[in-house]
Amino acid sequence: MKAFLLFLIGLFLAAAAGSAIAAGTGTSTMMTADSVHWVAATGAAKGSWNATLSGDPTKPGTSVIRVKMPNGYKNLPHYHAHPEFITVISGSLLFGTGDTIDTSKAKTLPAGSFITIPAGEHHWSIAQGTTIEQVSGEGPLNNIPVKHGAM
Repeated sequence: MKAFLLFLIGLFLAAAAGSAIAAGTGTSTMMTADSVHWVAATGAAKGSWNATLSGDPTKPGTSVIRVKMPNGYKNLPHYHAHPEFITVISGSLLFGTGDTIDTSKAKTLPAGSFITIPAGEHHWSIAQGTTIEQVSGEGPLNNIPVKHGAM
């Protein structure tokens, strides 16, 4: 009986938390693929395009963005202050970890693949064909370049 009561309390708390999360997000947001607004990236990401789907990737808080990269585009070794979650939407991504690009140790991730990258893990990628990835995590969602010789 005590276990059942604890289960009910846990269920109630989970439902309350879910309701609070739903209430905090306001209204539903829907986009079709052709309504995604792409913006040319600048700085180190020049040559790729970004689209913000949810949140503000420049500020603290959860955000979801898409990144479109041309064939051969290199995302140089970098890391993030928070975990990063990537889904390959189209194309393929050659993905590796470490301070330098070493394609012999990389894995090819076709459309539909998913990557979880822990905070602080040095990683890089190369687009194989025009590639779109969806990136989500806690912001700001910026790349911190690996400084060679600093570690």
